[in-house]
Amino acid sequence: MENILAKNYAPKEFEDRLYESWEESGAFGAIVDQDKKPYTIVMPPPNITGQLHMGHAFDHTLQDVLIRWKRMMGYNALWIPGSDHASIATEVKVADKIREEEGKTKEDLGREEFLRRAWEWKDTYGGKITRQIRRLGNSCDWSRERFTMDAGCNAAVTESFVRLYEKGLIYRGNRLINWCPSCGTSLSDAEVEHEEKTGKYYYINYPAVGGGSGIVVATSRPETMFGDTAVAVHPDDERYKDFVGKKVILPIVNIEIPVIADEYPDPEKGTGAVKITPAHDPNDFEVGERHQLGKPTCINLDATMNALAGKYEGLDRYACRKALLKELDEKGYLIKTEDKEIAIGACYRCDTVIEPMLSDQWFVSMHELAEPAIEKALSKELQHIPDRFEKTYLHWLTNIRDWCISRQLWWGHRIPAYYCQDCGEIVVARVAPVICPRCGSSRIKQDEDVLDTWFSSALWPFSTLGWPEKTEDLDYFYPTDVLVTGYDIIFFWVVRMVFSGLEMTGELPFKYVYVHGLVRDAEGRKMSKSLGNGVDPIEVIDQYGADALRFMLMTGVSPGNDLKFQIDKVEASRNFANKLWNASRFVLMTLGDDAEILAAMSLGNLPMAERGLLDEDKWMLSQLNCCVQEITTNLEKFDLSLAAQKIYELIWNTYCDWYIELVKARLYGSDEKDKAVARYNLVIVLKDMLKMLHPFMPFITEEIWSYLPKAVSTISIESNEAQENRKIDFLMRSQWPIYDAALAFPEETSKTELIMDMIRAIRNVRAEAEAAPSKKLKLMILSSGKELAFIQSGERHIKNLANIIEISYIQDKSQLPDEVMSSVISNVELFIPLDDLLDYQAEFERLSRESNKMKVEIQRIQDKLANQGFLAKAPAAIVEEEKAKCSNYEEMLAKISERLTMVGKKLV
Repeated sequence: MENILAKNYAPKEFEDRLYESWEESGAFGAIVDQDKKPYTIVMPPPNITGQLHMGHAFDHTLQDVLIRWKRMMGYNALWIPGSDHASIATEVKVADKIREEEGKTKEDLGREEFLRRAWEWKDTYGGKITRQIRRLGNSCDWSRERFTMDAGCNAAVTESFVRLYEKGLIYRGNRLINWCPSCGTSLSDAEVEHEEKTGKYYYINYPAVGGGSGIVVATSRPETMFGDTAVAVHPDDERYKDFVGKKVILPIVNIEIPVIADEYPDPEKGTGAVKITPAHDPNDFEVGERHQLGKPTCINLDATMNALAGKYEGLDRYACRKALLKELDEKGYLIKTEDKEIAIGACYRCDTVIEPMLSDQWFVSMHELAEPAIEKALSKELQHIPDRFEKTYLHWLTNIRDWCISRQLWWGHRIPAYYCQDCGEIVVARVAPVICPRCGSSRIKQDEDVLDTWFSSALWPFSTLGWPEKTEDLDYFYPTDVLVTGYDIIFFWVVRMVFSGLEMTGELPFKYVYVHGLVRDAEGRKMSKSLGNGVDPIEVIDQYGADALRFMLMTGVSPGNDLKFQIDKVEASRNFANKLWNASRFVLMTLGDDAEILAAMSLGNLPMAERGLLDEDKWMLSQLNCCVQEITTNLEKFDLSLAAQKIYELIWNTYCDWYIELVKARLYGSDEKDKAVARYNLVIVLKDMLKMLHPFMPFITEEIWSYLPKAVSTISIESNEAQENRKIDFLMRSQWPIYDAALAFPEETSKTELIMDMIRAIRNVRAEAEAAPSKKLKLMILSSGKELAFIQSGERHIKNLANIIEISYIQDKSQLPDEVMSSVISNVELFIPLDDLLDYQAEFERLSRESNKMKVEIQRIQDKLANQGFLAKAPAAIVEEEKAKCSNYEEMLAKISERLTMVGKKLV
């Protein structure tokens, strides 16, 4: 065989080439085929602003393992790629670029020109991450690549919005929303990240009207007091019964506000009395609704104070807080300040502390949509892997508030709502109206806002397949099978896809939600720019290859748990790839010429009993067969890490360390028929192992596969045509191994494993005696029954792999020489004469050195213990420690001296 694997494993030499071959040949593609069962995954669309990070690498490798496995299982496997327009992030990027390069704002350019620039930016930079994804080896169907703002997705978004509006599930209202002063837009609850931080509670006295002690309230945000409309107390709080229905004075502002009774205040928290600011706190808003309170706003959209703040108007909210507290203190209203852990909500994009604000926004009414999504989880029609994340899912849906979906941005899906400038009529429509249906005016203006990015992402599993059109793809590939995602976006995305899928299609968008953890650094910290501990996957791929990175990400982690990125584990995975490469190269180099290959591979056409397989061959097939069953079961249960570990052990320990060594002698022997059997079994086992490893390490397995002989009918001299055929006969399109009960071979397995145990035991005796592996030994065996027969049939392996020159069988221990080293395995006792194990002269010299070294140590410690200065200054524990050390050394010296005497006698 002229074409052999390169001497050294060098992934750079073939990874890009193989990926291009896969993609160009259409190997990733899937089209409707009613004779096959579909298996569909939609890729969580990465933002066009982003670049590949280790979280992507983890997430995508999990998906690729599943899709490659299912493809080999015979499914019509479709993995749909795409990217997300990322409203806020992209708008910020484009606006920053314009400001830095031209000194202009987006308002200076106008909406139309800004959007032209945004699309230009997307075309220039948006494909970076998809190019990087290819380096990972993702086997997604790039011919189906989608973008959340492409024409099809736009149509889906408009249709979804209109349908929900027509059902009364989308409405426009003046409600409290989360506002990001930096991004200048509203945020949904899911887009606010809450973190416990050390803050302060300020205790402020609100004097009673007409005199008296008044009521002290505790607040962490005193600057909002300019919007206070009441003080609330619990109706059962005896301390404040006489205050209910009366009024107190709002400090500094000097207006009267009522004291009301409501269930919201917690008598055990703070003073039990709460200032109510309906326009700047979600709980206060609800209290205000119940008591018909006003909703005055005192903070502007840019987080500065408005006219209600009086002399503080124009100040930033935090500057106002500082100045206001000073005035409250000076005038005797500030009673005390207390440190407190407070949950602070910040924008998920820019980390700016959000400001609850009253605003006219579009909302999705969630109660009716949440109920069926809850029911699907409770009935187990929707399953979370692991199931503990179902609690997060249910908690979010059970406590969900109406979803604010409008954003004060330009980049995104513009809301399909139109306003008549003459009569104020609001029209929500699939197509922009030409005239007002109410008054006939043509002065119609579309809503300026765009939709929350997650509104379009919620439709991703079915919009990517052609919905709202009833396409053949949608009918065949939907619902999808599994959604792979991190636990950090269960409520961002998973929940919304579920209720959107149920509402729009009547079906769950997927049956399983496979939840994985985050990739952290070696110390367990979250990777972030601020810590500077991020690891670029592309740099890792450049140094170690994509397969090493992928395998590292797939091992040692269970579903839902975080993964520590450790470079030594990447190196270990690269070493594993190198081991496989060298073993495969060895197999290829032993196959011989084309006639010999033909002779070996033609054995596959014979019944198993006629193939001439020896015990070790059947043992290897049995081990392989067990792994096929176990790995397939692991993958079915989403235990991807366990599957990866098992194929690793099969390849490294079973095949490389044992099977190749067991058959080597046959490969170099004179029995051509037996040589063909060994070659055949080496190849067919290697091929099935490559199949099972392929989903985890696609590049190296595909490259090795391309050099292995195929079925006997296709074997030919490695011509240019044959080399070209390698590109078509892809491993990734081959059939997954199938468990076969006929390959169990229990007796041959027991025989071979007994021989292996004996070889291990002999090697351990060598190590214990410090005898060189090259030293030839004699072995004496005490055994009976079937074990004796097993051993006799495997003598050649014991001699070859344990370097034994002579094996003798004894009936009892009286036949043993005086000095032996022994080991016991099952019903077998092994004995090796000490004279064989030891080079007495060398051993005498080694023991003499050890004896002298030990005497020096003992004398050093004795001198220290005889030193009165040391005894006077050293702690008692240190003195005792030195005494114990000396005693231990004296015991070791006694044993060395005893052994020296024994060895010395042998030299006489």
